[in-house]
Amino acid sequence: MGNTCVGPSAAGRNGFLANVTLWRPRGEAAPAPALPPPSSPATSDKQAPDPVTIPESEHSSHHSSRSSDQPPPAAAATTQTQPQDNPPAKKPVPKVKRVQSAGLLADSVLKRDVNTARLKDLYTIGKKLGQGQFGTTYLCVEKATGKEFACKSIAKRKLLTEEDVEDVRREIQIMHHLAGHANVVSIVGAYEDAVAVQLVMELCAGGELFDRIIQRGHYSEKAAAQLTRVIVGVVEACHSLGVMHRDLKPENFLFVNQKEDSPLKAIDFGLSIFFKPGEMFTDVVGSPYYVAPEVLLKHYGREVDVWSAGVIIYILLSGVPPFWDGEVTCSLFDENLHCGVTMTVGTNLFFFLFISGAESEQGIFEQVLKGDLDFSSEPWPSISESAKDLVRKMLIRDPKKRLTAHEALCHPWVCIDGVAPDKPLDSAVLSRLKQFSAMNKLKKMALRVIAESLSEEEIAGLKEMFKMLDADNSGHITLEELKTGLQRVGATLMDSEINALMEAADIDNSGTIDYGEFIAATLHINKVEKEDKLFAAFSYFDKDGSGYITQDELQKACEEFGIGDTRLEDIIGDIDQDNDGRIDYNEFVAMMQKGDNPLGRKGHQSNANFGLGEALKLR
Repeated sequence: MGNTCVGPSAAGRNGFLANVTLWRPRGEAAPAPALPPPSSPATSDKQAPDPVTIPESEHSSHHSSRSSDQPPPAAAATTQTQPQDNPPAKKPVPKVKRVQSAGLLADSVLKRDVNTARLKDLYTIGKKLGQGQFGTTYLCVEKATGKEFACKSIAKRKLLTEEDVEDVRREIQIMHHLAGHANVVSIVGAYEDAVAVQLVMELCAGGELFDRIIQRGHYSEKAAAQLTRVIVGVVEACHSLGVMHRDLKPENFLFVNQKEDSPLKAIDFGLSIFFKPGEMFTDVVGSPYYVAPEVLLKHYGREVDVWSAGVIIYILLSGVPPFWDGEVTCSLFDENLHCGVTMTVGTNLFFFLFISGAESEQGIFEQVLKGDLDFSSEPWPSISESAKDLVRKMLIRDPKKRLTAHEALCHPWVCIDGVAPDKPLDSAVLSRLKQFSAMNKLKKMALRVIAESLSEEEIAGLKEMFKMLDADNSGHITLEELKTGLQRVGATLMDSEINALMEAADIDNSGTIDYGEFIAATLHINKVEKEDKLFAAFSYFDKDGSGYITQDELQKACEEFGIGDTRLEDIIGDIDQDNDGRIDYNEFVAMMQKGDNPLGRKGHQSNANFGLGEALKLR
């Protein structure tokens, strides 16, 4: 939703890195400009939209019908008795239609019961950290622990249409879907009151990547390659989970702290969307300097994120964007000239290019569509050919010829010590399925119990993936559908391996994978390790509340889940650490938190121990 988790940038936004957004203002129809798009004033996604003006006449039901723009009745009568030769011209009062806010009209933006927990019950709101186009970010402190988080508050009155409301829901769903990735900001929870929706996220207090570029001027190749691994790694993870970010830029990457080696996190999924392999989109969204040419042509897929990442890499290495429009009033890296914004980095004086006059979106778009990459200006002559090769291949205008995110990660310039992975990464779902297949029956059943307790927003991303595999919309994934789906996401498995995945995920031995089984098999571990979820799952099996899961209780659970031919003694024996013949809560938690290797105990691949989250790349 165009907001960040930290305070405002230290740098101005009036230069070539200005944050000009393409997406439609709230409540307006999506633009459909001719290409190149017509010139329009640059607007910042960190500025609130202009307020909606409501004419005084619209208040007639609550106030006097007399408008302050019109003379009082008595004066009007006097005017009528005067000569009419030269009546004073009256300035027409513009009529502005009142816009009803879908956010305020909705019973619940989050589709929750009104009695659910409120933000103020759990957190204390602190100082303002930043202002976005659609919301404000505050520091918030968890009352129970004193831990600090960032809270993004989105005003419901700014959600003018049903589409705006759906955008907020999808942003929260996508953040839950990506939760657990080391370089994606973690969502802690979402709340709602009468006037706003609040997203509580981890606090990233180290500032934007944008600001560090401004401070440095540009990065060394080694430092740029390290950041590239993070940025492209996020893109690869998003794509493997069926998510397109659509607004990658330095402002949307935050450092966790101020240290030089601080972790970097991707934020702001307000323009992100779920996609299926081969699906194409037409709406024009993004930010001008980073937008891919096919977005302007209104026919694009996930390749747009690779283009945007390529633009970021170009900026990391040179300090300027590859495609921009404007007059440079002084030459680059001239330490004797003083123009624009100057900053000192060590002993080197770097100045921010001063653009004479505002850059037009039309000019930027023309450059994106037709401009040439500049590898002749400083500092490019001193940059390695390998780095230039990567940038060229990520900024190919034909998306079919452009590198994929995984191919970019395998590029020699990006690889650690020049060593690339020797095979493509498994799809996210495949990696989780493989892990699931290695689990014992109790853990599989426990995951099914936990899956059924999760909210719709927490599993919405997995639901989209299930729908992608369930080609006939029957609510069950057949063996053939699983085969076809895995092929679509690039997984290459033998029939025996696919059969093993199917068998492992099909908990009730029905011959198909139903929705609940799929969610259980593809859940990320971060959904499982929450104490309340673990205790609820344990209590499900501990029918008599004794604090132990006995063999009889485990037998009953297997019957409920339709599981037969199970050696209960072996399951209990693997988990029962004190050898008392039953499973206590601590032993249950240890089992749930234990990593599951898809290899058998002796290190050999086993069809019985081959798992479904790994087949669709869900890591």
